[in-house]
Amino acid sequence: MIQTLADALAARGYDTLTPVQQAVTDPALDGADLLVSAQTGSGKTVGFGLAIGPTLLDETGRFGEAGAPHALVIAPTRELAMQVKRELQWLYGNTGAVLASCVGGMDMRDERRALDRGAHIVVATPGRLRDHIMRGSLKTDAIRAVVLDEADEMLDLGFREDLEFILGEAPEGRRTLMFSATVPKAIATLAQNYQKDAVRVTTTAEKSQHSDIAYQAMKVAEADAENAIINVLRYYEAPNALVFCNTRAVVNRLTTRFSNRGFSVVALSGELTQNERTHALQAMRDGRARVCVATDVAARGIDLPNLELVIHAELPSNSETLLHRSGRTGRAGRKGVSALIVPPKATKKAERLLGGAKVRAEWTVPPSADEVRARDEERMLEDPVWDEDLSEEEAAFAGKLLEMQEPEKIAAAYLRLFRARQSAPEDLSDPAAPPPPRAPFGPAVWFSVGVGRAQNAEPRWLLPMLCKAGGLSKDDIGAIRIQQAETFVEILESRAADFLKAIGPAMALEGGTSLKQLDRAPDFAARGPRPPRAPRPEPRAPREATPEAKPAWTPDDTP
Repeated sequence: MIQTLADALAARGYDTLTPVQQAVTDPALDGADLLVSAQTGSGKTVGFGLAIGPTLLDETGRFGEAGAPHALVIAPTRELAMQVKRELQWLYGNTGAVLASCVGGMDMRDERRALDRGAHIVVATPGRLRDHIMRGSLKTDAIRAVVLDEADEMLDLGFREDLEFILGEAPEGRRTLMFSATVPKAIATLAQNYQKDAVRVTTTAEKSQHSDIAYQAMKVAEADAENAIINVLRYYEAPNALVFCNTRAVVNRLTTRFSNRGFSVVALSGELTQNERTHALQAMRDGRARVCVATDVAARGIDLPNLELVIHAELPSNSETLLHRSGRTGRAGRKGVSALIVPPKATKKAERLLGGAKVRAEWTVPPSADEVRARDEERMLEDPVWDEDLSEEEAAFAGKLLEMQEPEKIAAAYLRLFRARQSAPEDLSDPAAPPPPRAPFGPAVWFSVGVGRAQNAEPRWLLPMLCKAGGLSKDDIGAIRIQQAETFVEILESRAADFLKAIGPAMALEGGTSLKQLDRAPDFAARGPRPPRAPRPEPRAPREATPEAKPAWTPDDTP
């Protein structure tokens, strides 16, 4: 290995290389194009940094004067590109390397000035890099190596044309290294078209997916899904936790709830600006926030070094997304937990996702409130504060406390203060227990609405219409019985006067639909059976072929 790079690894505390790092630094592969299967968190950034070293550095292990770039490293997202740049900066710190970045969301003029000053390695996102090449601010004639990081994700994000343009502009004699979690047909085609006799590298570590991640499928009662997430967060108290949702609306709801419960939380969703995303991720990295609630798209390419817990608040749509979400934890030899929140209706889907991902999960239940409190007590007793020596000031005040109060009272007060700093855990229902029977609706007043089955009336649009027009909540409305020409609706007697006041004397709903208050409950039995459906029309007879208005042209018609 090149000495300047070896010194950087030693200073960083690297005792051994990961399997992918060992594989791509094999001296036999020096100068070869590589197609590498590498999972997120396998140490691939350091791996390809080491792999391109012999191609870029001189015999002393250093760079010459910076000018046109010698290497391009392309990543799918701004966050991943900046993370790659940070890794390469320390790895090449002893080589005199000058690194530049070209990523979306940053000032293009600043990037152009940096390129004009000269750079040895450029880390970029595909779209912005293509812009610089087309504008002439980045020259490709000195390129010796191109690295595509997470190539499969770049194709998923629609960067195929950008990548083909960039690779087509790079000199034919350059090395091309593709790193991809999977190698679908699209990646194989890209490799075939733009690599020369690429060596396929698959390490043993990547064959056994996510061995450092403990998967837990947690069965919860339907109404307890969000409460279960709170208990999971409280039980593990991870330095960083990532909670995945499927929609922005759920991200916003959970973020608000966690914040109200005292969690230091940030959100990542598609509506955020690039600046807001950067601040949110920096808050996670520097410890100002511990929980990040995100959608799959918003979380693409992010890396949180202390991420120990991933929670699937909503199950993903496919096994690949499950692996990609979970792969944010358990990285570079560290352990992590991936917890799936599984209400009764989602059990079959969870089993299918886990089977498709070829991972084995422990089927369990979320931590109970008592288990969370017991874990808190363990953390409190394991706190290193107990082993610290007392200062004179602390000893004096401790003596004063002991004179004023009994030791048991002081300990109890300390425990209460400790618990007050934590969010209280939730009491969860037994997920195997049947749902409680619905309470009786109570005294009610019946109304008739002037639409029925003949007008395609359905509860799913009648209920919100009644709530909006009458200032009601769904709990104020009982039975909705749809008949052929009208619909009967039951409204709590205590809310009927407010409902009528909101409707007004016209007694009409949205679109002029009539409303009438009844003196008593309708007698559904006396209304007779539902009228029979009209018979279906007979199928049409097939059309007979009609002669063409003009006979087909034949050679004999030629004058």
